[in-house]
Amino acid sequence: MTHDLPDRCDLLRFASAAIDIHHHTRLADGEAVSRNELDDLHAHTVALFGLLDTATARTRPHAPAAGDHLHNARIRLWQVCEHLHDAYHAAPRADGRRPTREACALRLPDGAPDLTICQRRAVTAARLRQITTPADLHAPAPGLLRR
Repeated sequence: MTHDLPDRCDLLRFASAAIDIHHHTRLADGEAVSRNELDDLHAHTVALFGLLDTATARTRPHAPAAGDHLHNARIRLWQVCEHLHDAYHAAPRADGRRPTREACALRLPDGAPDLTICQRRAVTAARLRQITTPADLHAPAPGLLRR
């Protein structure tokens, strides 16, 4: 018995639909996003970064212009990951405690299990350093520099 595998894009469509359903059914109006939700959103965004990283590597040799656009999108997605990481650490904890201004300035991790988001961030940042130049990251907007 053989099972047909779904089309490559089917899984992405299912993931997009699941996010849309979550957005419209699970998020309460007027309520701040919890640290758990920010952690999950960060994990999703890091996974999307990995997918975009693979797509960029596959596309660049065959379609350089499209590959450059994917590269720039990948940089912006990393910036999204960074902001989600920062939002996580600035959000109130489950017990209602808010991080101190000093702790935020020092960027100290909260410890396990909160350290997981920091580990994901470190892995993504290491990958980004392999695939970009400082000029890529310091451009006013990725894509304004031509290769």
